[in-house]
Amino acid sequence: MHFICILATSLSALYSTLDPTSVSQHFAFYELYPKTTEGKQALMHAWELLSGGCADCDPELMLPSIDPKPLINFVNRIGTDSALVLNEDQLAVIDKLSKHLLNRQLKGYGLWDLDAMVKLPSEEIDLARTLLLAEMGDQKEKIRSYEANIDLMALQIFARLKEDATPLEKIRAFNDYIFSEMRFRFPPHSLHAKDIDIYTFLPSVLDSRRGVCLGVSILYLCLAQRLGLELEAITPPGHIYVRYKAPNGDIVNIETTARGIDVPSEMYLGLETRKLQKRTLHHVVGLAFMNQAAVSWHKNDPQTAIALYEKARPFMGDDYLLNMFLGFNYLFVGREQEGAELLKKVKGFIPDHAITSDSVAEDYLAGHASADAIQAIYAEVNETRSSIIEKQKKLEKVVEEFPHFRQGVFHLAVTWLQMGREKEALPILEKYIAMNPKDATVNYYIAAIQFQRKNFNKAWKYLRSAEKIVFAKEHKPRALKELRQALQQACPEA
Repeated sequence: MHFICILATSLSALYSTLDPTSVSQHFAFYELYPKTTEGKQALMHAWELLSGGCADCDPELMLPSIDPKPLINFVNRIGTDSALVLNEDQLAVIDKLSKHLLNRQLKGYGLWDLDAMVKLPSEEIDLARTLLLAEMGDQKEKIRSYEANIDLMALQIFARLKEDATPLEKIRAFNDYIFSEMRFRFPPHSLHAKDIDIYTFLPSVLDSRRGVCLGVSILYLCLAQRLGLELEAITPPGHIYVRYKAPNGDIVNIETTARGIDVPSEMYLGLETRKLQKRTLHHVVGLAFMNQAAVSWHKNDPQTAIALYEKARPFMGDDYLLNMFLGFNYLFVGREQEGAELLKKVKGFIPDHAITSDSVAEDYLAGHASADAIQAIYAEVNETRSSIIEKQKKLEKVVEEFPHFRQGVFHLAVTWLQMGREKEALPILEKYIAMNPKDATVNYYIAAIQFQRKNFNKAWKYLRSAEKIVFAKEHKPRALKELRQALQQACPEA
C-alpha cells in the first residue's frame, strides 16, 4: 500500500511537469501509463487540445467510440522513411477535428483535378493538395493521410495559440513546434548533397523530419494556410525562405534551415542580387520539380531532367530560369532547335532582381560555346580537391576550344580560387574582365585579390569599376562597403 501511494504521488508529480499545450507530451504520457488515472487524464487533455476549434468534438462522447492508438502513433512517431496510411474512420475523425482550419475556405481545397488547380488564382490553391497531387498522382489514400498529418500538426500549433494571437505570436508557435518539439532539421551535408530531391518533396520531409530550404519552407507554408498566417516565399539565388510582411512594411524573415531565426534581409543580397524575388504558391510547386530536375541533370540524366522541367512549366509560366535550364537540357539531348528557341528568350534579359544578364545563352547563340561546354561549367564539385581538379581539367579543354566563352573562363578561375591559388586565378580573371568588363562580381574578386597582394592602386581601380556597375542599379552591397573601408584604412583613396 505504501509503495502504491508513492507511485501515485510520483506519477502525479510527473504529470504536473508536462507542457499543458503539448499534445505529443500528453499522448506519450498516456502510452506509458494507460491504465492509471493520470494516464487517462493525459489522454483526455490531449484530445481537448486537438479539438479546441471543434464545437461538436466532445471527448466524453468521441473518445469511447474510437481507438486512439493510430492517432497517437501519427502524432508521436519518430521521423522514419516510411509513411503511415490511415483508414477511412481515422481520416474522418481527423477531418472533423480540422474542419475549422482556414485552408478549408480555399477554392482549391477538395479539388482532385491538377489542371483545375493550375488555373486557380495562386492565393486560392491548397498548396499541400496541389503538391501531393503533382507528386503522387491518383494515390488518394496516401495523399489524404499526408494531409491529415499536416492537419494534426496545425491542430497542435493551434492548441498553443490564444484566440487573438498576432502573426508574430503565430510565428513563434510555429518555430517552437516545428524545430523544438518535432525537431525538423536540415539534413547532414553528405545526405542532402546526394538526395536533395528527396529532402524537397513534402512526403519525404514529413516522414523523415529532414528537409532542405525548399522542403521545410513548403511545410511551413502548408501550415500557414491552415492557421491564417499570411507568408511570402522569397528566392535569393539558389535558396528559398519564407517571410511575414506586416501592413506597416515591417518584415520578419523565417530562415527554415536555421530553426526559423530572423536573418536580416541584407544578408540574402549579393553583388549581383539587388533585391529579393517574391514567388507565388504556384511557383513554389514548380520550384519543387525544378529542384528534382537539377538533381537528374547533375546525375547526367538530361531526359529525366527535361520531363521534370516540363512538369514545372504549368506552374512557373514564362520563368527566366526555367527557360534557361530547360533550354540547356534540350541541347544536351540533341534537341538543338528547341533549346536555341528557349535560349533566345533569355538572351540579354536582366531579371528585375539582378544586376546583369547571364552570358551563357548569348555565348552559345553566338557560337562561342557548345552543349558540352555548358555542361562543363555546371559540373558539381564536392569537398575533395580531386573533384575540383577534375572539373578544372574539363574547363581547360573547354577554354582551349572556346576561348571567348566567358563563363568557361570564369569557372576555370573559380577552380583555382577553390584551391586557394589566387596567383593562378588572377590572370584568368583579368582575361575574363577584358571580355566582360561589366561583371561586378569579377571586378570585386580582382579588387580583393589585389588588396591582399597590397597592390592598392589596382585594388581601387577594380573596386570603383564594381561600384559603378552596381550603383547604376541603385544597389549598394555590403561586400563592396567592407572592401572600401578596408582599402581606405590601408591606402586612402586619392
